[in-house]
Amino acid sequence: MSTIAQLVENAQKNGDWSPCIEAIPYARLLGIQLSEIEAGVFCLPPKKSNIGNPTLPALHGGALGGFMEMSAIFHLMMSMEVHKVPKVVDFSIDYLRPGHFKNTYARCEIVRFGRKLVNVGVDSWQDDSQKLVARARAQFLID
Repeated sequence: MSTIAQLVENAQKNGDWSPCIEAIPYARLLGIQLSEIEAGVFCLPPKKSNIGNPTLPALHGGALGGFMEMSAIFHLMMSMEVHKVPKVVDFSIDYLRPGHFKNTYARCEIVRFGRKLVNVGVDSWQDDSQKLVARARAQFLID
């Protein structure tokens, strides 16, 4: 069994996903965390390396997209019996507002799952969950 599979299996048993998040270099680079505000919500705390427009300052669109994609991956691993990182088949994002330099949150929902493909919706916000910063749709291959 690979290291990530062991980490996921342990996290599914004890509920501590921090080691899984730390084991994925891109998630660690972005600074993704599980949010304290609600179970299953992910947080991207302000980090200077995630700024795309320093004059506002605003998050880089790629950092926001990466955060949402990684949140969907972790959500799948948390929600289903997935012991390896799901592969991205398609990812589409709508940027709705500028993401300012403050905590950004993501909530994921499994829209449909088949035998091999899973569709996930991801909503991202900052101060008010009704005022989305971005919304994404993703498809993942799980085997």
